Amino acid sequence: MSLSFSSNLITLHSPKHQNLLINFPSEPSQFFKLFRVSPTTPSTKSYQPIKFSNQRFKLYASLTQSQAVEPTQSPFRNKSPKDVNVLVVGSTGYIGKFVVKELIRRGFNVVAIARERSGIRGKNDKDETLAQLRGANVCFSDVTNLNSFEESLKKLGFSFDVVVSCLASRSGGVKDSWKIDYEATRNSLVAGKKFGASHFVLLSAICVQKPLLEFQRAKLKFEAELMKEAEEDGGFTYSIVRPTAFFKSLGGQVELVKDGKPYVMFGDGKLCACKPISEPDLASFIVDCVMKEDKINRVLPIGGPGKALTPLEQGEMLFKLLGKEPKFLKVPIGIMDFAIDAAEFGKIGRYYAAESMLILDPDTGEYSDEKTPSYGNDTLEEFFARVLREGMAGQELGEQTIF
Repeated sequence: MSLSFSSNLITLHSPKHQNLLINFPSEPSQFFKLFRVSPTTPSTKSYQPIKFSNQRFKLYASLTQSQAVEPTQSPFRNKSPKDVNVLVVGSTGYIGKFVVKELIRRGFNVVAIARERSGIRGKNDKDETLAQLRGANVCFSDVTNLNSFEESLKKLGFSFDVVVSCLASRSGGVKDSWKIDYEATRNSLVAGKKFGASHFVLLSAICVQKPLLEFQRAKLKFEAELMKEAEEDGGFTYSIVRPTAFFKSLGGQVELVKDGKPYVMFGDGKLCACKPISEPDLASFIVDCVMKEDKINRVLPIGGPGKALTPLEQGEMLFKLLGKEPKFLKVPIGIMDFAIDAAEFGKIGRYYAAESMLILDPDTGEYSDEKTPSYGNDTLEEFFARVLREGMAGQELGEQTIF
């Protein structure tokens, strides 16, 4: 999902070609009109907020940093990276590409699983995928089909030490979430173990602490099964990585503001905050989890360097880089409530407009900047400056920009 602004129109883009259009009259005080363009008739069912019990909240929030069982020493951790075979699923996804590159840079033997048509809407053919994943052994297969996937791995003729999953549903829709965030990811665990893997690194998301959306529930179900696998098999370990916002998900308005448009934010711009992390820094942290024993059997929230930033602060940073007087368009958060019943993607938009991507303290129920770990050196300000110079080439927002 992405947010774009043009003249007096805000559009929340859905990968299912269902768009929420927010039309603003020339006078901000006038009534905000919200309507939906959809191939089907909108539902007349009234929206009922999702009920979230305090007990469930504490359960999920307390999983932020966990240790399950003391594992037995896995033999691969005594090897040199050149002797460690790593299977990467989700290798052509936005973060997956960086992870493959970092694994190769550190000398691991990498097998990258890819679809025959990869990328946003399958725009890349086999040759483009091979070029994109240069240095890895690329295996074209379908991770959503366990039998087919296992047969593909069998034909490779060797075993694996570690599985790294960077799988994520592109739309966040109900069907796609359970197919990818749960089923396909579980297939990678089953197949990986069958072919020798004793460690599983999972790219999850920090927002699963407060699971109000289907993709969050799907991720949590797999996380629980992964932990159970380690509890029952003393020779098997995991690392669950829960990052905050990615740089590219915050870059959608850079070029618009450069062209003179206002910076769009919900409410006063202080409803939420995040500690964004760059894609290379996140990839580096994920690869650290392959070998480092201090990351075994742990849930690992991670953000970038520096303090948490609100949308207001992000906008001010952007205008400062441009040397322009700040110009904001403040959208009432209540307007998103009309979108909730439209589709799952409407719920996603509402969630990210109001929820911080930080550690959620189970005792206070508040998001904590201080408790959210930092990693890496890349800053959002540097990213904004680069996009202002070079544009968003290679940072295409595509279908999924906020998780």
